[in-house]
Amino acid sequence: MAEVKRIQVQEARRKVQDGEALFVCAYDSEEMCGGIRLEKGLTMGEFNARLPEIPKEKEIIFYCN
Repeated sequence: MAEVKRIQVQEARRKVQDGEALFVCAYDSEEMCGGIRLEKGLTMGEFNARLPEIPKEKEIIFYCN
């Protein structure tokens, strides 16, 4: 299993904007995610729907408030 690590907000934002990573809201509730959705962020439902097309080497950054 891959190591899970915390990264700084600035680094996460840069990676997502540069296309190196995806933001995914870690809440199961689509309603909860909608209230705290980050720019270019996916809800868990959107992430699960797109999972087959996401390259295995793509970094995934999960977030919650």
